[in-house]
Amino acid sequence: MSVTASPLTFATIVPTLRAAGCVFAEDEAELILATAAGPAETAAMVERRVAGLPLEHVLGWAEFGGLRIAVGPGVFVPRRRTEFLVGQAAALAGPGAVVVDLCCGSGALGAALAATLGRAELHAADVEPAAVRYARRNIGDAGQVYEGDLFEPLPASLRGRVEILLANVPYVPTDDVELLPPEARIHEPRVALDGGADGLDVLRRVTAEAPRWLAPGGHLLVETSQRQAARAEETVARSGLIPRVVTSDELYATVVIATRPGPAPRPGD
Repeated sequence: MSVTASPLTFATIVPTLRAAGCVFAEDEAELILATAAGPAETAAMVERRVAGLPLEHVLGWAEFGGLRIAVGPGVFVPRRRTEFLVGQAAALAGPGAVVVDLCCGSGALGAALAATLGRAELHAADVEPAAVRYARRNIGDAGQVYEGDLFEPLPASLRGRVEILLANVPYVPTDDVELLPPEARIHEPRVALDGGADGLDVLRRVTAEAPRWLAPGGHLLVETSQRQAARAEETVARSGLIPRVVTSDELYATVVIATRPGPAPRPGD
């Protein structure tokens, strides 16, 4: 579907988006008009949205944890449900906590947690070069971002010091990836979605290494689905961490929190 070259208004954008299958056409039209610098950019943004690009990629940002997180083509869009994970982490972390954001994507989780805490030693890593570029932009001076697979690029000096380990690992089973909405399936990196045959492959790799990186009393937080929660909890327990599952009915979110046994570090240690 092509978009007319004449100046677009709210009244003309809404039916165009609705015809393209956008359920929240009115909200999207308002966001496009508020973001675009002028009529030409408005038309281009509507064209891209009609073509099926995620709204956040069209806008160039996603709202997450009270922040505007820059995102773009080939970058995983942070989901609002994951704000629940950040909230759980904030409740467990103290000022100046050592935080690692694995599979960081755009860096949304680390950036939001650092903003909430006000002060933290933040490190983030992702294997996707595009994600790393956006994470560095979003995290800025609040932390360090590394490119590489899981723990591999992190400084060895972090071993045994991490108080909060955020790992928003992919957890969609391989056979279910094709069932995802086209916006995710086509426009987001598969490595950020595909969790292997049962959806737990990356979680197994993270939990196998996590005890060596966590401080005594430190916490690993991972998002999962409700139907995978029991198996995810068992996977974490096999690594020697103590797991518990927390949920948010409002955000349809399920998070496994796993704690390394031992006394938590005292402030200033």
